[in-house]
Amino acid sequence: MSVEWQGVFPAATTQFTPAEAVDMDATRAHLDMLIRAGVHGLVMLGTVGENCSLEADEKRAIMKAAVEVSAGRVPVIAGVAETSTALACRFAADVEALGADGLMVLPAMVYKSDARETMAHYRSVARASALPVMCYNNPVTYGIDITPEMFAELADEPMLVAIKESSDDPRRLTDLVNACGERYVLFGGVDDLVLESAMLGAVGTVAGLVNAFPEETLELWSLATEGRYAEARELYRWFMPVLHLDCHTKLVQYIKLAQAMCGYGSETCRAPRLALEGEERARITALIQQAIDTRPGRKAA
Repeated sequence: MSVEWQGVFPAATTQFTPAEAVDMDATRAHLDMLIRAGVHGLVMLGTVGENCSLEADEKRAIMKAAVEVSAGRVPVIAGVAETSTALACRFAADVEALGADGLMVLPAMVYKSDARETMAHYRSVARASALPVMCYNNPVTYGIDITPEMFAELADEPMLVAIKESSDDPRRLTDLVNACGERYVLFGGVDDLVLESAMLGAVGTVAGLVNAFPEETLELWSLATEGRYAEARELYRWFMPVLHLDCHTKLVQYIKLAQAMCGYGSETCRAPRLALEGEERARITALIQQAIDTRPGRKAA
């Protein structure tokens, strides 16, 4: 299967009320803002979307809303992060019926599968719907590494079309090309490696801080893909302290705080994630405010 996925795909946040109920109106408004800002796709229900803190019916409602908000303007990809292969397959079929354009599939949650089990999981989910699949490799967070050799073995699965590479090692992109050629569409998945990822062959990025800084994220991607590296480096150096927030255990809290400070939604997360307090809150707030106060003021190309 061929897809036209490229560019900046936000790992979109899920908005909650102060009582931690899903705020569908605020979620819709945020998605519409991102699309109007110029993003090239939406990834719903990823880590930043708090997938594993949502009930199954909430996930389906969020996907239905995202498809309606997009109205064909950009592709909408559903995160698939379940505790069993059977549940992942069921959810894949559900979001296909809701009109999703693709899936971003994680290994099964909680249990740390070995290579054989991991590949069997991906094959099963790939066959559960007619939707193209982006394979999400994030061994740092989820403890399971899908190696280039494993992707080469999975290359006979036609619905596996893309890789979100979040191993925290930009060398992996070159290793993937060497092992698999141009078989997969490559996306970077780490905000503070976005420039390196673009230079090494990623055609897209699944980004977190774009929820707070859409114009700057889009401009950085534009500069990088146009080969305007001197300008890209200047913007990247301004952006980097904030981009580092994407690589912390509390990335969801940090990104949602930045989003709120930039006027794009609420910082409320669903427990067990709690609002930041004390020294940590003061430190992260100051870092974000510094970025706001010194932002270059450019517009996305």
